[in-house]
Amino acid sequence: MAATASTASLSLLLQKTPLNHAFLKPNSTTFTLTNQRSVTPFSISCSATTPIQDRPSLQSQPQDRVFNFAAGPATLPENVLLKAQSELYNWHGSGMSVMEMSHRGKDFRSIIEKAEADLRTLLSIPENYAILFLQGGATTQFAAIPLNLCRPDDTVDYLVTGSWGDKAFKEAQKYCKPKVIWSGKSEKYVRVPSFDGLEQSPNAKYLHICANETIYGVEFKDYPVPSNPNGVLVADMSSNFCSKPVDVTKFGLIYAGAQKNVGPSGVCIVIVRKDLLGNAQEVTPVMLDYKIHAENNSLYNTPPCFGIYMCGLVFEDLLKQGGLEEVEKKNKNKAGILYNAIDESKGFYRCPVEKSVRSLMNVPFTLEKSELEAEFLKEAAKEKMVELKGHRSVGGMRASIYNAMPLAGIDKLVAFMKDFQARHA
Repeated sequence: MAATASTASLSLLLQKTPLNHAFLKPNSTTFTLTNQRSVTPFSISCSATTPIQDRPSLQSQPQDRVFNFAAGPATLPENVLLKAQSELYNWHGSGMSVMEMSHRGKDFRSIIEKAEADLRTLLSIPENYAILFLQGGATTQFAAIPLNLCRPDDTVDYLVTGSWGDKAFKEAQKYCKPKVIWSGKSEKYVRVPSFDGLEQSPNAKYLHICANETIYGVEFKDYPVPSNPNGVLVADMSSNFCSKPVDVTKFGLIYAGAQKNVGPSGVCIVIVRKDLLGNAQEVTPVMLDYKIHAENNSLYNTPPCFGIYMCGLVFEDLLKQGGLEEVEKKNKNKAGILYNAIDESKGFYRCPVEKSVRSLMNVPFTLEKSELEAEFLKEAAKEKMVELKGHRSVGGMRASIYNAMPLAGIDKLVAFMKDFQARHA
């Protein structure tokens, strides 16, 4: 069919847009309007078209991604991102995105329940532990932990191996009587102490550690045992969560911000032994009461739905890789390659952390010639390796090589480091 029009207003509209236009709508007719520079008749041709897809083919998308060594938010598995992309517009035929779902509807309940089940499988979490998907990041738990696990006059112990452990201790001072039983601050946080020499408080309600210090690159390879038989071990595992198998039963509580290893920012996961619930201090805000969240299956209020969905996709992916035993093997291999490059550089690159407690996730290093650091970062960025600058409090470089960092990223970084050294040594 054809139609003819000669209205000046429509022609004027077309004059303002020199390119041809195609207005597309699924399952409808395509209208092609040809611009005319003068006020002359034009035609509108209408013809049937093949319905377009709801989303473009994933395979047709250009692959132009960098190697992202950021400490968090951090790189995510590419296949997880592509799956989220494919499900973004219409999740499993529900007719809506996960971002649009009611958190009380059956669709989202299936998402959060599967995420919890897969996490239980990954870490072999017993049924006497509750899994909570919360908001506020791990930093909020610095307050929630003492509010839930002790009274204002109770003593608790903190073993401080870096900035995050120190911040957790300082926050706890508002709600109980915390004591630092060891700190590596005077040595610039380069080691973990011998557990035998720790002078723990005999009545401490809990002993708190940060299992992996993101800034300084110090990681516990084993865990201390509270001297109080009624005390529990509490661990911030934000930056090595799900990077290796962990015996959850050694802990009363584990918490982790998701944005480093298992998802985007906005989700904090708490794994807490159920017998520890229900003892919150009277001043505890309802949103920090673990018992409230456990009783409501993390749905007391609107949770970070899309973030939880993304965590679920990551858990699913880790299981497909063979579980955390296989993931740990890959992480040890990647870290070993990078640390070897540093150690074999004859001092051009240096890692200050004691070898026995070097992190598999966060690798800090300095250059012998500190004046070259800016050039190192600039050249690395040109090679599509980004976020290698060390934390502002310590300087130098830091390569965060979480689960999702592919071996190709490590190989490229090491090759670059060797080339940079050859040109600047």
